Formats: sequence, C-alpha cells, structure tokens
Amino acid sequence: MTKPSKDHICVGAIAGAYGTRGEVRLKSFCAEPRAIGDYGPLLSEDGARVFNVALGAQVAQGFAARLSGVGTRDAAEALRGVRLFAERSQLPGLPDDEFYHADLIGLEVFDTGGQSLGRVKAVLNHGASDLLELVAPGKRGAILLPFTQAIVPTVDLAAGRIIADPPEGLLE
Repeated sequence: MTKPSKDHICVGAIAGAYGTRGEVRLKSFCAEPRAIGDYGPLLSEDGARVFNVALGAQVAQGFAARLSGVGTRDAAEALRGVRLFAERSQLPGLPDDEFYHADLIGLEVFDTGGQSLGRVKAVLNHGASDLLELVAPGKRGAILLPFTQAIVPTVDLAAGRIIADPPEGLLE
C-alpha cells in the first residue's frame, strides 16, 4: 500500500497500549464503532505500516484490539496517536446528505451572496455536532461554523464548494 490519499478515509486512531501483551486501545471514528474491524487492512497515515485488526472487548473510549505485527506493550505504546486509514472502496456508501470528513477538507465555503468565507481546514466534533473549521486569508484565527442543514444548506463535492448561511454575528 501507499501513503493515504483521497481514496483513503481516516477510520480511527490508536490511543495507546492496552494490557501487557501488545494490544492497543483503538478509538473508532466510524458511525458504527465496531465496523472499524471490518474495513481492514488499515494503513498508517505515513503509509509505512499496514495492520490487520482483531477487535476485542469494548473499553473506555474505544476497543481493546490486536494489530498484526504488534506483539509487546512497548510496540503498542509506540503507536499512540497513529491515525488509521481504510480504502474508500471498503467503506459503505453514504446517503446524499452525509459526507466523509476527508471530502469536506479543502472545500471553499461561500455565503449565500457568493462571498468567500474561507476554506475548510478540519471537521471537528466535540460532542454536540460537527463544526467546520475555516481558515480565511487576512483573518486571525479560525472560524468555527456549525455543520447543520440550516447553516450549511449546500455541499457540492463536484464543484468543490460549500454554501453557508451563517446566523448574523457568527463571523464577526
């Protein structure tokens, strides 16, 4: 395999070692968390490692998991923070109103009048709902735009743009 590209989607991350025999604590980013075990083999972000995944018990913030090639606690701990990617072809199709975060990153965001608000740098989720983190030339700091149907009525992946209707005062 090669380094992740648009054909790869981040499906999880290694949160550290679990136990003493090389298992990891695996955090799933999948809508159905246990499905992360079905999308393998998974690729590290740098493309240097490929892992077959065997999920174990559900633990705090994820699953205990065994990864191919990881046999000691030290090896498992060394993988802390590694993000894991699956090939897009292994993932389920999405309804028209759902998107993989990777597809949104880099899109330009316009208001309903056609003025650019910035580009999507990241998609964040801190519990309540997704937020689009926008960066705009000449603006200090990031703009956080709630990713809801009311505020973001249009996502046009083919055109590479998002139309947003932010509430008054949000962008000031």
